[in-house]
Amino acid sequence: MSITFVVSAILTLLAGIGIFLIACSMMSSNLEAVSSSKLRALFAKMSGSKWLGVGIGAVATAAIQSSGATTVMTIGFVNAGIMSLVQAATIIFGANIGTTITGQIVALGMFGGDSISTTVLFSAMAGIGAFIMTFAKKDMIKKVGGILAGFGMLFVGLSMMSSSMESFAELDAVKMFLAGIKNPLLLVLIGALLTAIIQSSSVMTSVAITMLFVGLISLDQGIYLTMGSNIGSCVVAIIAGMTSGTNAKRTALIHLLFNTGGVIVFLVIGLLLGMVPGRDLDFGSIFGTLFPNAPQTQLAMFHTFFNCLAVLLFLPFTEKLVQLVERLIPEHIAVEAKEEKEVARLYYVDDHMLATPPLALQQVKKEIMNMADIAMRNFSDSLYRLRHPDALDMDQFRANEDELNFLNKKLTHFLVKLFDQNLSVKDKRYISTAFHTLTDLERVGDYAKNVIEYGDQIKEAEGKLSDAAITEVRNLQELLEKLYDATVRAYVMRNLEAFEEAKVFEQEMDDMTEEYKKAHIDRLNEDLCDPEVGANYLTFLSNVERVADHYFNVAESIKEVLR
Repeated sequence: MSITFVVSAILTLLAGIGIFLIACSMMSSNLEAVSSSKLRALFAKMSGSKWLGVGIGAVATAAIQSSGATTVMTIGFVNAGIMSLVQAATIIFGANIGTTITGQIVALGMFGGDSISTTVLFSAMAGIGAFIMTFAKKDMIKKVGGILAGFGMLFVGLSMMSSSMESFAELDAVKMFLAGIKNPLLLVLIGALLTAIIQSSSVMTSVAITMLFVGLISLDQGIYLTMGSNIGSCVVAIIAGMTSGTNAKRTALIHLLFNTGGVIVFLVIGLLLGMVPGRDLDFGSIFGTLFPNAPQTQLAMFHTFFNCLAVLLFLPFTEKLVQLVERLIPEHIAVEAKEEKEVARLYYVDDHMLATPPLALQQVKKEIMNMADIAMRNFSDSLYRLRHPDALDMDQFRANEDELNFLNKKLTHFLVKLFDQNLSVKDKRYISTAFHTLTDLERVGDYAKNVIEYGDQIKEAEGKLSDAAITEVRNLQELLEKLYDATVRAYVMRNLEAFEEAKVFEQEMDDMTEEYKKAHIDRLNEDLCDPEVGANYLTFLSNVERVADHYFNVAESIKEVLR
């Protein structure tokens, strides 16, 4: 056999793997965009039910065709403090089940015999999807085209891998080398190493199915290579966990212990099967009997059986597994750290969530509402201090102001990165409005500082607000709180009725501040107001009016998203 033949086979294999990986990424990103609302609703149902967590992990992974993306997203949720380790563990369990769908699809594509093979039929979808992507006008239709194109390319890559494997099957040296690798532990290690290198258990499983189909390896060899791919798939989670907090590291360790534990259990079962007297039993003989004359299905079904049984075995011990990783990775908090004030941070989003943009978008809304709450607290506190000059903890006020600036900066950076992901037009429209919303909320914090400075000037001048002015400030605060409540309901639920309420309150604020400006001028003319107080009171009223405008801008942003 010539060198050219061997090199050509290797290059064809690399091309097939490359196309397969691109197809997986293409399907994943477009499926995420199409199913974004369903994924958000799915993860919103997270509760204390272990089975629900497993189901969510399985469905989400099957939907986006990436257990790595699901696991990394889960690490992001844990790192942000919005998911417990037990919940994260059940989702990881489910992700291992969901990822087996790829092997089943690959096995399905290898049927056909003398007729047109399913690989050819499915590969044709790449062209159909490409036409849809090129000529469709609506964004959603383009995404569907992307899914079809990715699905078709999956089988184009599979076909190229199969072609290269058939070439290798003609090489006696290759067959003899592979036939000599029979040690289960060695096969598991090879599968783990190759998966860690390409960072895709789906590709490793598909390669194993293809090698089995063309006769390069036996079913038992394919089984142990596939088991090893489960361990190698943990590399993505380990990389994500290493750069995050303690609970993120624990989540990555849960993934590693679960996948490794499942492999160990099956290695022991395989050893026990071989010890049964008078019977030549192993996994290969069992699944060969269950699914005769279909080696690709035999391996795909073992992969599904292996992951489902592992979940059934480990699910009852979820809490014990969590306790174990908590002991292995303890919380190290130095005495000095306890004495320091808490450092500002993002509460609901994490860069790992960029792996699943639709879910990251859902969390962005929570982060923005957290920022809105901080801004509103500070402005309410500033109005309270104006009425009661010595009654406010200024350390907390300044900490809130620093946090607002931090959140504005970090969220803006996160939104820039999120905007570059594969999202629907509607979701990108929301991100565009979110940039303006952050600016509006940051300005509310600035106006709170202005009010504090105004109160300090009154105090330094030994002046005080008149009883009428104090009543006005209290009325302004009550109306502003009504406007804020309507704004939150409009923004969170995209409720047009709440938006109309906010519109009414904002107009009332305009009318009220205009009325109070005239009343203030009358008090000045009648010497009923302290001159030091009166000098800036009109500016103060304008500040309140501008805060109302900013909150109304936040409420009004939903109209852009809903159009």
